[in-house]
Amino acid sequence: MPEPVTLLGFTGSIFAVLWHLGRRHFNTAKECMDIILGAIAFVLTLPIWGVCALLIKISSKGPVLFTQVRAGKDGELFRMYKFRTMHLHAENDTGAVWALENDPRVIKFCRWMRKSHIDELPQLINVIKGDMSLVGPRPERPEILEKLEDRYPEVKKRLIVRPGITGLAQVRNGYDKSVDEFRHKLKSDLEYIDKRRWGTELRIMAATLTKVYDKNAH
Repeated sequence: MPEPVTLLGFTGSIFAVLWHLGRRHFNTAKECMDIILGAIAFVLTLPIWGVCALLIKISSKGPVLFTQVRAGKDGELFRMYKFRTMHLHAENDTGAVWALENDPRVIKFCRWMRKSHIDELPQLINVIKGDMSLVGPRPERPEILEKLEDRYPEVKKRLIVRPGITGLAQVRNGYDKSVDEFRHKLKSDLEYIDKRRWGTELRIMAATLTKVYDKNAH
């Protein structure tokens, strides 16, 4: 039977090799970790899904989940999932717009889901499917992305990576409410893309925990 020191050394060597491969093949390793961690988070949060589904059904007519077309990696469109926290057909008259402070479209008993970002939990499905990552720039709606490209041509650089549930811009800048405010978000997103590594990923995930209740969320 190997001695503890031998086992410890062997385990350390394996970890070092895996760490080296993870750094060298960052994108592939990140995709694998997204699927694994996304699946674990999905299972662990299922009780919360049940509570949210019940509140939505008793508060408003319509489906529990809603989908929205977003621009993903390389501009490929996909359907992003969220808990429906707005009244049905809330954007029929306005079309695609930024969220407003004290947004009247939001269901009263579901506002806490937006404040806590729990309404984003269904995006774990997108992570498992490979549409999104746990960490990355937020995916924009094509209609809004078109307006942003007119003002900020470099916004296309955000599309070279998979969009994320959380990201540097989300924890640093919060919600943007206009085309003008988007410049701060864009700066953070481009900084993240330039500095993508495991340390950055872990710091962003840790910072996300401080946003469990976000008073600036609408």
